[in-house]
Amino acid sequence: MRDVTTASTSTRNRGNRRAEILEAAARLFAARGFHGVSIEEIGSAVGISGPALYRHFTGKEALLAEMLLDISSRLRASAATVVTASADPQETLDALLNAQITFAIEQPALISVHDRELGNVPEPARRQIRRLQRLYVEEWVTVLAELHPSCPPARLRATTHAVFGLLNSTPHSANELPAQDMRPLLHAMARAAIAASVNAR
Repeated sequence: MRDVTTASTSTRNRGNRRAEILEAAARLFAARGFHGVSIEEIGSAVGISGPALYRHFTGKEALLAEMLLDISSRLRASAATVVTASADPQETLDALLNAQITFAIEQPALISVHDRELGNVPEPARRQIRRLQRLYVEEWVTVLAELHPSCPPARLRATTHAVFGLLNSTPHSANELPAQDMRPLLHAMARAAIAASVNAR
C-alpha cells in the first residue's frame, strides 16, 4: 500500500510546481505574447525541460486556459465571500475595491495576458471564463444597487466595467509609484469614478 504521507507530499509538490509554471508562463506571455513563447522556454523558466512540462499541462493552450480560469474563479469566489460577509454596503464596496486593487497591483502580468490572449483560449474554457467574469461583475452590481437604488442596473454594470478598466491599468502605471502609494490613489480614483457615474444626468 502506498504511504499516505508520501502521496500527500507528492500531490502538494505537484500543485506547487503547477503554480510555478503558471506564474512563469504569465510573465512570459505578458512580455512576449502567447505565440512568442515556446513550451521549452516556459519549462526553462522553472528549471524543467519542455517535455517534462507536459506532465503538468497538455500544451500551451491548456496552460493558458487554466491560468485565466483560475484567476477568474478566485476573483469571483473572493467577491462572493466579501458580499456575504458584510451587511453594510459601503464597507462591502470598500472591501471589493481593496481586493481588486490588490490583484491589480500584485498581478499585472495576468491582466496583460487576459486582455491580449483570451482569444487563444479554446472553447469551452473561454465560455467558462466569460461566465465567471459576468458573475464577478454582478457581485459588484448587487452592492452598487444597494447604495444607489435609483440608478439603472445597466448604468451600474457600465460603471463597474469602467472601474475595472481604471484599476486594471497597473500594467502601465504600477511602476510609477510604490504599492503603498498606489493603493490609496487607486481607491480614491475608483470611488470618485463611481460617484461621478451614478450621479451624472
